Amino acid sequence: MPTSELLPAVAALRLIDHHCHGVVPRDLSRAGFEAMLTEAESASPLGGSLFDTQAGFAVRRWCAPVLDLPRHAEPEEYLARREELGHAEVTRRLLRAAGLGALCVDTGHNPRSLLSPGELAEAAGAPGYEILRLEHVAEEVVESGTSARGFAGRFRERLTELAGAGEGRVVGAKSVAAYRAGLALAPYRPGEGEIAAAAGRWLASARPDAPARLADEVLHRFLVYTALDLGLPVQFHVGYGDPDVHLSRANPALLTDLLRATAPAGVPIVLLHNYPYHREAGYLAQVFPHVFADVSLALHNVGRRAGALLAEALELTPFGKLLYASDAYGLPELYHLGSVLFRGALSGLLREGLAEDAWTERDAGRIAGMIGAGNARRVYRLPG
Repeated sequence: MPTSELLPAVAALRLIDHHCHGVVPRDLSRAGFEAMLTEAESASPLGGSLFDTQAGFAVRRWCAPVLDLPRHAEPEEYLARREELGHAEVTRRLLRAAGLGALCVDTGHNPRSLLSPGELAEAAGAPGYEILRLEHVAEEVVESGTSARGFAGRFRERLTELAGAGEGRVVGAKSVAAYRAGLALAPYRPGEGEIAAAAGRWLASARPDAPARLADEVLHRFLVYTALDLGLPVQFHVGYGDPDVHLSRANPALLTDLLRATAPAGVPIVLLHNYPYHREAGYLAQVFPHVFADVSLALHNVGRRAGALLAEALELTPFGKLLYASDAYGLPELYHLGSVLFRGALSGLLREGLAEDAWTERDAGRIAGMIGAGNARRVYRLPG
């Protein structure tokens, strides 16, 4: 949406992208580009071009002008211009156009092939922070060598070390239990014997020719409690994702008992993505004081329907409990799309409320500030 059509308070926001990933530091073929426009493992010739999706049309509408092309430039023209500018300039332009005030980067997925938080921060012209992926840390501990009985202690030591490194650059942790074991996690903290037994099963099943992969309900729960003990806000992948996820096992309602059990600690838990369970996530954010939510990933995938998605998410989610995130991965375009579609959706929602006398202009500005940046600053204790 052009800046002139946005509510001024929304247009002026320096968004905090509280959940995002690195981008690919190389030029991409058409096949490589399209593969990153989908949560599928690759684009399928049976389904046609990924430019013929909500996300694909959004790229042509909103990203083309950032690369000095007319709106709705054809895919071939867009990709040729992308190659002409080079990946570094494309990344810089699109991240700057997103208007970010800070980035909280999940570094646990293919970190060696993507830009680091520092490199993203430089491209965006905004501070970069790190979100530790708990399973990735645990897998590194196992690959470095440990026993079943020694695993818990080694993981605690390593997470504590990482959380304290980098002068406050680590601001949270993330669990991908939804992908590995589902979200029906028991509420109680596992005991040392239970952890050792689960670690023993994991180590016994490990193959020397394959990377370690944690997929045990007890261990996922142990990782979460360890992060909470350190005061790290914990993000959970919820709902929509790549083909590894069984969607019915990624419903946030399955976390209810764990959320109830962890409420007394007062450490934030953030439900990521949530689609198509964004209404369930809104309920949980309303009834549990430490629970927050977002609609990342879905925003750019639903394209022009972003307004409907955000409105549904905010039916129950308190305005002080929803955070902005793009969940951009691989393509810098997804940073810009997340921002522009979110701004348009939020402006539309707030303008409707103003027209119906549901809130004042001052209220609308305050709501925009909370969702766009203030809530994330509070959850992750960011400066500013």
